[in-house]
Amino acid sequence: MANFFNITTELTQELVAAGDNIKVNKISLANLHASQSCNVDLYIEKKLTGKFYLLNKTLLPVGATLIYDDTEFSTSTSGFGLYIKLNKIEVGDDSPAVDVIIN
Repeated sequence: MANFFNITTELTQELVAAGDNIKVNKISLANLHASQSCNVDLYIEKKLTGKFYLLNKTLLPVGATLIYDDTEFSTSTSGFGLYIKLNKIEVGDDSPAVDVIIN
């Protein structure tokens, strides 16, 4: 079952919580903004263990879709949650807008 998110802020967002019993195999990120690129941080995190980045400051150009399929983990057994943070490229840019689909 896929999970769908529309992220339109620079605040860190929890996509999948530890213990949600979701198996993650593929993550799709699509930049929806009409004229601005953004940087994407995508990582897993576990309390007392830390953050482990799948994508770190990865540029997502206007109109682009990035498919991250080099992962396989389950939030039920690993204790890790999945998080995303979008970052503007330049000060004064509008807030980023990215659709996320997790399979």
